[in-house]
Amino acid sequence: MEDSESKKDERNEKERSLLSRVFTHPLIVPIALASSILFACSSVRHALFHSTAYDLSHFDQAIYLIGQGKPAIVSLIDYHFLGSHADWILYLLALPYKLYPDVHWLFAIQAIALSFATLPLWYLAKDAGLSEKQSRAISWVYLLYPLIFNVNLFDFHPSVLAIPLILGAVLAARRSKIGWFAIAILLILGCRAALSLTAIGLGVWLLFWEKRRWCGAIALCLGLFWLIISTQVIIPHFRPEGVEALGRYAAFGNSIPEIILNLFLKPHLVLKHLFTLANLEYLLLLFSPLIFSLSWLHLQPLIATIPDFALNLLADYPPHKDLLHQYSLPIVPFLMLCLIASLSAQKGGLKQPKVMVVWSAIAFIFLAKFGYFGTRYLQTLGTWQATREAVSLVRDEKSLLTSAQIAPHLSHRPLLKLIVENEERDPTQFDTVLVNVTHPGWNSNSGLAASIVEQLKVSPEFTLNYERDRVYLFEKKQDEE
Repeated sequence: MEDSESKKDERNEKERSLLSRVFTHPLIVPIALASSILFACSSVRHALFHSTAYDLSHFDQAIYLIGQGKPAIVSLIDYHFLGSHADWILYLLALPYKLYPDVHWLFAIQAIALSFATLPLWYLAKDAGLSEKQSRAISWVYLLYPLIFNVNLFDFHPSVLAIPLILGAVLAARRSKIGWFAIAILLILGCRAALSLTAIGLGVWLLFWEKRRWCGAIALCLGLFWLIISTQVIIPHFRPEGVEALGRYAAFGNSIPEIILNLFLKPHLVLKHLFTLANLEYLLLLFSPLIFSLSWLHLQPLIATIPDFALNLLADYPPHKDLLHQYSLPIVPFLMLCLIASLSAQKGGLKQPKVMVVWSAIAFIFLAKFGYFGTRYLQTLGTWQATREAVSLVRDEKSLLTSAQIAPHLSHRPLLKLIVENEERDPTQFDTVLVNVTHPGWNSNSGLAASIVEQLKVSPEFTLNYERDRVYLFEKKQDEE
């Protein structure tokens, strides 16, 4: 009996010790603060009707349908979500939707994931021999990196979840925790098919430069396996046309094997697409927040990013070359590892923690898009109240036609389509049509919105249920029994 009580007391003491370490950790305040700020910013942007259907409605609808036990066919693209990016991680994200379906779960998960990445980053810095001040400074440098703030504003992307997982995988590899490393790689691959290239790059770096043979082999093999399975089996099964993003590399071929082959057989074509002003500007943007703290002799971790750099530099698609979209996210963890390596070797220009953070804050001020809250996000305030009232009147589950900015507020239904210029829609085929003529949203115009309003006003099938400030809500009349 005494032994039992002793073991119980010992277990309780360990639990109290663990909780004490968690709540007294030097990063607990930065993580909580950053998570709160990021969540608040994305929520406010959404509340002001500046979220967009691509990509928020895409993921919100898919996760909602999974949570409801229905086929996860994203109506914006008319096929199963796995046909886009083979991002099976959405099945795990649907768990909170089973409790209460709300898009703010995605904002919270994204904010926490971006902020939580500082924890494995801090341990990597400590393991490299950096002081606590330096380790904390690197965490702030990461949080102030402009892409972290900007991508949080840009709706939601499962690839964001890969950032703490990549850093966690490197930490597990360096601590020889092979099981945890394998789990991290599997989860990374579930976030997006393209992250198989990140896993391949990580595997090569770990195998040949870090001399972590088991972890390098695991990442390399799993990355190659998932690249083949996702692009040649899963995506074509749900989307017979294959990988949608291939069009961005049309100059190199029409299929993944052809593109890979031409990268080696046609070096002149590669060089032509690499050496452009757009790519030079992109590289300057990417490195500028860290450029004075990096040592050019300690950039080995960037070997892991060669596939991601190739995707971005060779793409014929501008969002691959900015600090606004998610395409450069897998590069950020390795930039931070370069910073740790530079400081550990006592190299680089800015080495003082305070100076590093100040420079990062300056870069944040110039490159982060927080100014949108005082400019473009306020442009729709004139119809904000009317839009909110109209949205509140839309009945659940009914098929809906609306704008790209309103759609993320009404994604929880099987059929949702957009009023856009490049797609002809017959509004009479929907149960509900919600139109903002003054602010018609992405890829639309007031003329198109107004024409739909006029068509439905004279349609005997529809009733105008709401009208204010050129915001119109039409609903199809119920059949009388």
